Amino acid sequence: MSNANPTILVIDDEMAILRFLRPYLESEGYGVLEARTGQEGLSLMSSHSPEVILLDLGLPDMDGNELLERLPPWNRARVIVLSARGREQDKVSALDKGASDYLTKPFSLAELAARIRALLRRTAAQDAPQASLLRYGGLVIDLEGHVATLDGEDVHLTPTEYKLLAFLVRHAGKVVTHGQLLREVWEKRSTEQEHYVRIHIHKLRQKIEKDPTRPKHLLTETGVGYRFKE
Repeated sequence: MSNANPTILVIDDEMAILRFLRPYLESEGYGVLEARTGQEGLSLMSSHSPEVILLDLGLPDMDGNELLERLPPWNRARVIVLSARGREQDKVSALDKGASDYLTKPFSLAELAARIRALLRRTAAQDAPQASLLRYGGLVIDLEGHVATLDGEDVHLTPTEYKLLAFLVRHAGKVVTHGQLLREVWEKRSTEQEHYVRIHIHKLRQKIEKDPTRPKHLLTETGVGYRFKE
């Protein structure tokens, strides 16, 4: 990935959105590509390898979820869905199909810019040699030693709590759905057991958040899942 001028591909058939986004993204230092159909977007992905894709779900030639399923295996771009569809099931479906984030229209440009920066940081971190010791203020997580400390004190985590925390940390900045957590941590396919996730997130907050009622790291994405904020 080029750190100097990352390229963002906007796939949206609304000209108003394209006119709205291009000048702002260019002012933030990004190169901008535009596509008004899913097929055109797939073609630009192949020829330009953008770092981030901003994807509308309501495209004229295919649904955005279909495009997510058709992303080529070599594609490394992070996808942020920008959609007027605000239902929880729409968000969960897009995230489960590989989107990294989801913003409902209308959205704040400042929030979009923050989400883009978070995804680019995470891509850079994954491209770099993986550090085993991660620091988030007073919270330190040792991925190799399978331990965590808060302000120098050991945090006593159960194996399941540690596995849950480690998965969220490895996907820091990304919305992770209940279904993804159930599959990765509990190896369960049914989403009817979301209470497993809620109970363990509550326990984790009690252990790693300085104020569990106002979490700074383990954030809830209502109806969808959770995000670990760095």
